[in-house]
Amino acid sequence: MKIAVPLAEGRLALHFGHCETFALLDVDPSTGTVTGRVDLPAPPHQPGLLPPWLAEKGARVVIAGGMGQRAQNLFKNQGIEVLVGAPRETPETLARSYLQGTLSLGENACDH
Repeated sequence: MKIAVPLAEGRLALHFGHCETFALLDVDPSTGTVTGRVDLPAPPHQPGLLPPWLAEKGARVVIAGGMGQRAQNLFKNQGIEVLVGAPRETPETLARSYLQGTLSLGENACDH
């Protein structure tokens, strides 16, 4: 399974659509471990582009700090689970917390 995390300066980017890079983490849900990571430069910002792009890369879960409702719906239409309000941590920390069921989500950092 793959988890996508938008990054800025190596940690979760609070505003999803304006990140520098995406970390795509290969994870093993049965053991709760991260088994691999690839960082991809974010494509140029364009509404509606990221959901199919990340689906094509194999992402099944997106962990975000903030994401607008329209974007969340587009991801759900691609079969990708969206978690918003995650803390500004490293991708591996977020993925492990998600897999262990301990990921603490706060408020969505995006209001559009």
